[in-house]
Amino acid sequence: MGVGRRMKKQGPPPPLDEATISLIKKRKAAEAGAKADGGKKRRKAVAESEPEPEPETQKVKTKGDKTKSNGVTVNGKNGKEQKSAVVATPKKTPTKAEKSKKSAKKVSEPEPASEDDDDDESWGSGSAPDLDELMQDEFGDLDDVSDTSGGSDVADGKFDEGSVFDSEEEDHPREKMFSDDEDESDAEEKLTAANIEGLSRKLDEQRQMEEEEARQEMQDSALQTNIAGERPDIFGDADTAAKAGIAPNMQLLRTRITDTLRVLGDLATLGQPGQSRADYMQLLLDDICTYYGYTPYLAEKLMSLFTPMEAFAFFEANEIPRPVVIRTNTLRTNRRTLAQALINRGVVLQPVGKWSKVGLQVFESAVPLGATPEYLAGHYILQAASSFLPVMALAPQENERVLDMASAPGGKTTYISALMRNTGIVVANDASKARTKGLIGNIHRLGCKNTIVCNYNAQEAFPKILGGFDRVLLDAPCTGTGVISKDPSVKTNKTERDFLAIPHLQRQLLLAAIDSTDHHSKTGGYIVYSTCSVTVEENEQVVQYVLRKRPNVKIVDTGLGSFGSEGFTSYMGKKFDEKMTLTRRYFPHRENVDGFFVCKLKKTGPSPGASKKNGVVADETGDTKSNKSASEAGDNDAEIIDKTPIMDENGNAIGEDAFGPFEEEEDAEIIARAERNRLRRKGINPKAVLEKARKDGNKAKKQDSTSDSASEKEPSIEEQGTEKKKGSKKEKKSTEAQEEKSAVDATAAAAAASSSPSSTKSKKTKKSKK
Repeated sequence: MGVGRRMKKQGPPPPLDEATISLIKKRKAAEAGAKADGGKKRRKAVAESEPEPEPETQKVKTKGDKTKSNGVTVNGKNGKEQKSAVVATPKKTPTKAEKSKKSAKKVSEPEPASEDDDDDESWGSGSAPDLDELMQDEFGDLDDVSDTSGGSDVADGKFDEGSVFDSEEEDHPREKMFSDDEDESDAEEKLTAANIEGLSRKLDEQRQMEEEEARQEMQDSALQTNIAGERPDIFGDADTAAKAGIAPNMQLLRTRITDTLRVLGDLATLGQPGQSRADYMQLLLDDICTYYGYTPYLAEKLMSLFTPMEAFAFFEANEIPRPVVIRTNTLRTNRRTLAQALINRGVVLQPVGKWSKVGLQVFESAVPLGATPEYLAGHYILQAASSFLPVMALAPQENERVLDMASAPGGKTTYISALMRNTGIVVANDASKARTKGLIGNIHRLGCKNTIVCNYNAQEAFPKILGGFDRVLLDAPCTGTGVISKDPSVKTNKTERDFLAIPHLQRQLLLAAIDSTDHHSKTGGYIVYSTCSVTVEENEQVVQYVLRKRPNVKIVDTGLGSFGSEGFTSYMGKKFDEKMTLTRRYFPHRENVDGFFVCKLKKTGPSPGASKKNGVVADETGDTKSNKSASEAGDNDAEIIDKTPIMDENGNAIGEDAFGPFEEEEDAEIIARAERNRLRRKGINPKAVLEKARKDGNKAKKQDSTSDSASEKEPSIEEQGTEKKKGSKKEKKSTEAQEEKSAVDATAAAAAASSSPSSTKSKKTKKSKK
């Protein structure tokens, strides 16, 4: 078979027509006549009836090359005749097709040195043509090839650069050497002596423009260069901004914060004379309150936890939302299967980290994560990564009794049930009845069958109603300073009162959790305390209080490895237990999770003061026995105190002195000092207030003494009542006697009235005799 049609090479273009060939011959004859007359340059006008010829190009090549003219290949004699007739130029005259190719390739030719020189050189040594002829032929044939210069140049073999010109140069002068979108590498390759001046000028203009933009940007942002020995005037900027009385510029405010941090990092070198570190810290605190929207009290409390630079990183991290994390429900599926199913639905995810085997971090999702079939089937739950940590520290075992004291909305409870593989019992309690609805929904959706939901006040219900758990998880209610990225209202709605009342509640709940734990459990006896706060008042101080009140517990390792930071052993002059380093803290700017605190406690003995009303009675051997009923325990007024000795780590009994009695005198002094400090903070003179209170107390005591003496003199109400009763009885007797006498008198009168008149006569006679 022959070569296919597609594989054939493109043949030569069609030959010129006879009219074009005759036109070329006429031009050649005219050129020869012009040379004989005196070397004048003339142009042959094209007849109107003949079509416009295509542009004529000549190219000089080596002996072995072919010469093309208007698409026709000329070999042998014909080529030699054309070479002798038409003077070759050092440059190829571009045709329209070649011009289009050049513009596509973005290749530009060098710019001539000057227009005057070109004009002079283009005419050579011969005389210039007539003006009329030039005006007639100026727009006659724009595609014609320009005539060559005089015969002297041809004879010498010299070629002028201006002897060949492009018809489009007059309409479109080449002002720029390179196009805007041309690569710099191509421009450097085409660099010649002719265009170097224009290129350098262009580079200078570009450099000046960049410098101007950089200078403008520096002025707009008011940036200060970090030159050695420069001391930024931070306080001067703050004073001018305060005097202006307008809203602060956030960009300038942020710049001032960064400058203040830089100065605090090297106060000896960059600090202004007369300004102390406290002044810079106060300025930084004010700027942070204005820039991020915190109250001064909360900002100061959070800044005291870190260095200035780290505090700035903490505040900045609170403005960025935490990554979306889901937890795989191992009761229904595994992480690999769930990840593959979600990837098929267009979810971009990856494991949350090496510290978790069930967490998946979601970066992008084409579908709502709360409406996928996998979510509705209970294969996963939306849960923050920091909420995994308390359950991992608790490490519940199968067939245990576990209590979750504050369980809503159910993320930790369902995780506990999954780790226990639906064995044992999980008691999920929450004080809010409305939140238990969501808790029950998640339990049903995730398929937890070993969970009991109850609605009690954990502070009072445990262990009175139910106790003796192997493990207890207390995710206590807190101020939420670790989840500011989720709830920005914490910045403004938390006051000093909240940081006093909430830690008190947390202490009571943790004591109840310890009392509800069975220290005789073979596999358990552990309590995990966690909060979503980063303040020391809600974390280390609460644990330290519990260690003082319950010597039968100790801090143990959380089992979370090196993930997280150690707890504080000292804070603002306060010293905590040495084992506080076993607790774990998590910060958003370090671990990229919500702020969290986790502490694991081990109960080694019964709680002091355990009684019947707590639902458990301990005998002399230390074994516990449950009461028959709580009502029977309440019938006995006398409390049966458990005197089982508490054992320390070495197995030695701890005496009663270890608990320590309360010293009322010292406590009274401490309370009075705190009261005086509180009044001073409010701007009240404590002496005047305390003197007034003392006088009021003395008056009250005097009134009490006078009332006591008056009560001694006056008979009591009971005595008066008995006297009244006695008087009433006497009155009744006297009235009865009077009634009897009146009855006797009446009978006597009736008898006298009924006697005969003879008796009256006899009486009269007796009187007369006398």
